[in-house]
Amino acid sequence: MSLIVVGSMAFDAIETPFGKSDKIVGGAATYIAWCASNFTDVKQISVVGGDFPQEELNALAARNVSLEGVQIKKDEKSFFWSGRYHNDMNSRDTLVTELNVLGTFEPVVPESYQGSEFLMLGNLAPSVQLSVIKQLKQRPKFIAMDTMNFWMDIAMDDLKAVLKEVDILLVNDAEARQLSGEYSLVKAAHVIRNMGPKYLIIKKGEHGALLFQDNNVFFAPALPLEEVFDPTGAGDTFAAGFIAHIAKTKDVSFDNMKTAIIVGSAMASYCVEKFGTQRLREINKTDIEARLKEFVQLSSFDISLV
Repeated sequence: MSLIVVGSMAFDAIETPFGKSDKIVGGAATYIAWCASNFTDVKQISVVGGDFPQEELNALAARNVSLEGVQIKKDEKSFFWSGRYHNDMNSRDTLVTELNVLGTFEPVVPESYQGSEFLMLGNLAPSVQLSVIKQLKQRPKFIAMDTMNFWMDIAMDDLKAVLKEVDILLVNDAEARQLSGEYSLVKAAHVIRNMGPKYLIIKKGEHGALLFQDNNVFFAPALPLEEVFDPTGAGDTFAAGFIAHIAKTKDVSFDNMKTAIIVGSAMASYCVEKFGTQRLREINKTDIEARLKEFVQLSSFDISLV
């Protein structure tokens, strides 16, 4: 039930209405690994500079995250992003983006990763995502993909090429509208699935998420939180919880994806409680089970149809 994860391992500097962090470890693949390793073995593919902390790599390795696919370029710097969130915590300003090692990243899939049944393509250049797929000798049972509006602006042809190869795409509502050209999310889902993915998840932040497949639609709520401390990485953590549950159960049915979305939402609700990956490092299986029970209570009801 191993899961290949492709994405950035980086540094972030974050400012929110609740405080400000120094340079801390971040990156999509980092969030995904910390989350997914609660459920399955993770085989990481990424690139870091010589400035990336060895203790961070050791901590991930201790959680059964294989780092054979992580390139370390000792004479270069890791990817760095800095941002400031607005009061609504849904919008933000990017202050600094330094690609560094990520700018020339050419992923290499180790031989030991071949045969993995599940693949999570974190938010990266579509050409990099496609490169990983093409290196796999046997197509995984299920391929999940994350992307963002930036790639729609500058690499739409490459993005469409990857979409033909994946089973599910995860985007937020604004990205779904941009990619499809449709305002209605139902129409948008139809257009996007015609591009390749059999399934589509549209994330709506604090308003939950929608899962589409043919004529089937499922809505998953987000847990109402009194405070959202830092939303950085919440989308990556959501995707990680989703694909890790699928990998753990080896069940790619629509019904199991409903459960997987709830798992993703539960993990994301923990992620936002502290800066960076700090909260994900603290929680255990008991915490996860408790949060999942909260989601069951949130969305269950009895009704008598007369």
